[in-house]
Amino acid sequence: MVKQLTKKLLSSIALAALLGTAAISTPVSAATLRMAWSQDATGLDPHTQTAFSSIRLLELIYEPLVRLDAGLQIVPALADSWQFSADGLELTFKLNPKAMFQSGAAVTSADVKASFERVLDEATGAAARANFLSIAGIDTPDATTVVFKLSHPDAPILAAMAGMNAAIVPASEIAAGTIGTKAIGSGPFKLESWDPNSKEVLVANQDWAGGAIGVDGIDISVLPDETAILAALRTGQIDFALLNDPLVATLVPREDGLQLNRMPSIDYHVLQLNPSREPMTQLGVRQAISCAIDRQDVLDTASLGEGKVTGPLTIPAFASDPSQLFCYQRDVEKAKKLMADAGYAGGFSASVIAATGEPATAAAEAQVIQSQLAEIGIKLDIKMMELNVYIDAWLKGDFDMAVALNGGRADPYTMYNRYWTKTGNLQKVSNFADDTLDSLLQKGRVETDPAARKVIFGEFEKDISEKSPWIWLYSSYSYTAQQKTVSGFVPSPTGSLFSLSSVTIQQ
Repeated sequence: MVKQLTKKLLSSIALAALLGTAAISTPVSAATLRMAWSQDATGLDPHTQTAFSSIRLLELIYEPLVRLDAGLQIVPALADSWQFSADGLELTFKLNPKAMFQSGAAVTSADVKASFERVLDEATGAAARANFLSIAGIDTPDATTVVFKLSHPDAPILAAMAGMNAAIVPASEIAAGTIGTKAIGSGPFKLESWDPNSKEVLVANQDWAGGAIGVDGIDISVLPDETAILAALRTGQIDFALLNDPLVATLVPREDGLQLNRMPSIDYHVLQLNPSREPMTQLGVRQAISCAIDRQDVLDTASLGEGKVTGPLTIPAFASDPSQLFCYQRDVEKAKKLMADAGYAGGFSASVIAATGEPATAAAEAQVIQSQLAEIGIKLDIKMMELNVYIDAWLKGDFDMAVALNGGRADPYTMYNRYWTKTGNLQKVSNFADDTLDSLLQKGRVETDPAARKVIFGEFEKDISEKSPWIWLYSSYSYTAQQKTVSGFVPSPTGSLFSLSSVTIQQ
């Protein structure tokens, strides 16, 4: 089957090559990186965006106080240094005095304070609000010093601040109400123009405090067909591409002059159940679904085996053997008994939502799951949606089940508290409040000993897998492809494209 798909794909590439010239413009200069991806950003507000495609664009324009490097270590961004007080109740940052917004204004402690106050304001709808609820106050003793006063020790807050949902935006733009209508950050590139679902033009921010930038800018073309992206790489019309489809990515090494960057990801593919809707309100039904899913089959069929079956914790420092978790070995007979005991021996009907193109494997995952659940009497109707429609439904929790690719984080608390704590700002997405899960996450938050934290989060992983509000499937790879004339890009387990600020193009 793979051979047939490959043959079909190569035929598509040949056709796409004929169309590529019209689809992708001639480079502005030899130092402009010509890039393509299949999914465009859905908005420009770094505090509220959850789509991977939005984060990938915004991380080139905005900056947080700190960021994660390719080894998931916290390194400076807008902040030169940081320090916790001895009692863990204060976190002090010293800002880079050379940091400037792309408007020419200096980045000051007032901007940091205004940014975090905006994130904490429930009216903002900030995606990462739950990560920062320990902030009791913010002091700004001078223009380059920020002191966060914490209500209790918060071990993962620094890692939380490394995300794009904690980006620093100008206080003046917050006051003007223009966040999201334009993009004024302090990052390596300025957004010169954005034609949604067609093209972005970024120009180098020559005043960036992070150092010299290797290219004059980045021209990004949005090409929904990844075979067309590969064809454009193959014919030299683009220099760099973000790929989501493993079938396309695995063909890149066959092409002379092209390089595939393949990095294990801490993001996770998951079947999200809605435990607030019958019959998923019943533990036995949720557990039956978990037992009926063959996770390896989903991985092999939808993603060509490009990845590994995973439990909830995908971070290498916290990951455990998923085979030890509840029903990770498929057991159809157990699933049928659980269904019968719950009063659903005859099965039931439900629907599952999935987004077109993000991830590229979503439709295939839904189809495999549909087939597997049919064996225990669940009739699953697949509803494919455009990404922005899917995100709206997902954020409202308006689904029976959802096929999702969710972002990993460097710390389990920042990864999951927004869903599984009672104050989590994405409770509408999980629709599941549980005392034990909330308690374990809070314990992990205040515990500072790494070994003790691993035990706590191991208990969390075991408990949530058994309660089965979601069915974790697998983690995969992030893929980028480039001409061999491009150098300096460093892939990250988070899928970040930030290191495009360091790339150069050989003439």
